[in-house]
Amino acid sequence: MENEDFLSRLKSGRVVVADGAMGTMLQEAGLPAGMSPEGWLLENPDPVREVHRAYVEAGSELILTCTFGGTRTRLGRSGLADRVAQINRRAVEIAREAAAGRAYVAGDIGPLGEFLAPLGTITYEQAVDVFTE
Repeated sequence: MENEDFLSRLKSGRVVVADGAMGTMLQEAGLPAGMSPEGWLLENPDPVREVHRAYVEAGSELILTCTFGGTRTRLGRSGLADRVAQINRRAVEIAREAAAGRAYVAGDIGPLGEFLAPLGTITYEQAVDVFTE
């Protein structure tokens, strides 16, 4: 994948094969029920790396980082709100190591996990800050 930048690949019209579920695969690899995959990867990078590698070996040309719940609001539920940058950086490092130049790596950003005001307590500006971080 190093020979062709991602934008050129998209513009070419050729299909880009992406990976699949990360959370489900990590559960099979030992992720405890209810634990944040993003927090778990700090102490258990090998299973995350192996899931990425398995997808690349299966033909994925694009793998998504293990960061779907990597926002302050989501990580805060696990007491990890102060480690957002560390967790996201580590997830990117692991994905890049696993891709080893054979697949594109993209960040995976999930929902806030909370409703915006007036249904919830987070303002639009706070949501922007969460996703910017």
